[in-house]
Amino acid sequence: MATLLKWYKPLFPPRYRTTLTSKSLHCRTNIRFPTFPAINCSTHSLPTSNHRNDVSNSRGIKKELWLYNTMSKQKELFKPKFEGKVGMYVCGVTAYDLSHIGHARVYVAFDVLYRYLRYLGYEVNYVRNFTDVDDKIIARANALGEDPIKLSRRYCEEFHHDMAYLNCLPPSVEPRVSDHIPQIIDMIKQIIDNGYAYTINGDVYFSIDKFPEYGRLSGRKLEDNRAGERVAVDSRKKNTADFALWKSAKAGEPCWESPWGPGRPGWHIECSAMSAAYLSYSFDIHGGGMDLVFPHHENEIAQSCAACHESRVSYWVHNGFVTIDSEKMSKSLGNFFTIRQVIELYHPLALRLFLMGSHYRSPINYSDLHLESASDRAFYIYQTLHDCESTMAQYDGASLKDSLPPETVTCISKFQDECLISMSDDLHTSVALAAITEPLKTINDLLHTRKGKKQELRIESVAALEKEIRNILAILGLLPDSYSEVLQQLKDYALKRAKLTEDQVLLKIEERNVARNNKDYEKSDAIRKDLAAVGIALMDNPQGTTWRPAIPLALQELVYS
Repeated sequence: MATLLKWYKPLFPPRYRTTLTSKSLHCRTNIRFPTFPAINCSTHSLPTSNHRNDVSNSRGIKKELWLYNTMSKQKELFKPKFEGKVGMYVCGVTAYDLSHIGHARVYVAFDVLYRYLRYLGYEVNYVRNFTDVDDKIIARANALGEDPIKLSRRYCEEFHHDMAYLNCLPPSVEPRVSDHIPQIIDMIKQIIDNGYAYTINGDVYFSIDKFPEYGRLSGRKLEDNRAGERVAVDSRKKNTADFALWKSAKAGEPCWESPWGPGRPGWHIECSAMSAAYLSYSFDIHGGGMDLVFPHHENEIAQSCAACHESRVSYWVHNGFVTIDSEKMSKSLGNFFTIRQVIELYHPLALRLFLMGSHYRSPINYSDLHLESASDRAFYIYQTLHDCESTMAQYDGASLKDSLPPETVTCISKFQDECLISMSDDLHTSVALAAITEPLKTINDLLHTRKGKKQELRIESVAALEKEIRNILAILGLLPDSYSEVLQQLKDYALKRAKLTEDQVLLKIEERNVARNNKDYEKSDAIRKDLAAVGIALMDNPQGTTWRPAIPLALQELVYS
């Protein structure tokens, strides 16, 4: 974990600290994105495509990307506003508590998109905000007797740690609401000047009736707006669906001076102001969880268009929920697990693998079985690649031939095509992960079977297959710094879940060896079964008996029932 935390630092380039003024928000749609330093999540560099997104490879498969656009309700070919550059804004967390795995799903999903865009050769300006001024933060801070801004900053840092554990690359910029009050005030002034908002005793409300296109993203009607859910219930409003742009100061709340008196921003205005500040009013991708489609993103569209009629986001991208018993996981429902709670028992890369095991737009059901399955799959992948490394270390790379057997070339070509096609088709990570199965099987055959060991150019094949798998794992954010280190961590997690130490497992193996030597096969089988019941699988080989993590027997029965 410590290795992951070393590189995770929020990026807020100095150039923005000096250039982001209220003037920067005036209807700009032609920002040229600055160049940000490349960031790698490990010592392995992220592979990049040598082709632009409209160039075909040698087998005629185009390196392009199709994304499902919530606005059009269909998949569309991705074409950025500026050649080779992408502006992407993803709504961040409201920082008042530890993040749960619903949050993990959002940011793993957009980390994959970020990585894949970079693989395709795009320079990506990835903006992800922190909400550090909000009713929930204020309520939590008041309950704890803390300053709301300081409490939120603390949980922003905890969020950074969670993202590092999950191997998510830092975004290019991480703006906070409290640092952008001038930009927010300036946007509200523009909205009022354009006739879309009104003031009431220090509060400013957006007038829904002035924006007839309201609802085009979600397809919902005005009467569907959820009064009371970050949409204030206030009899003074012209329309019950009107939402707050600015809230007048109240006792015990942070506040800032404004033309309408002291107060603080409403929730929705922050993302409109900060996306405009860093990406202009017109940019490529706006993302977040499906729960943000309405009302948050619907309100963002209304605000941004009211401030600048040329405002336009090309692609609205939303991920599905994490569910428990078919109900959305959320803090408000109280049915959630924090990321920290999950990674107490499961490796963070196993959690990431689980989250990527379903298409990002589909709901994914959380259960111990799914986490155990992901952990078991991760161990198999990394064990196979570790075996590759160990075998290749015995050979001098310079002595290896450049050629490969036809069957290896075919396997690699098929693997590359399946990964490219699936990822380019709206990021089907589950298909890409499934495609790894065949090259892994081929590697194990070459390393461990009699037939495989006799094949010509065996080591060359193993090296080439390992490289291809490593490349796709890097794109998916699943490549660890060390195979041996992550394998030991996965074993440590399995022991923790089994409530055993390695010495206790080794003692059980010795007891079993004694029983086998005494031909007490009933006791031998009982020891194996007892360990399997808690997720410890014994493996007999000519060199002796070893163990590896496995899905506990009771959960295995659920898989096959």
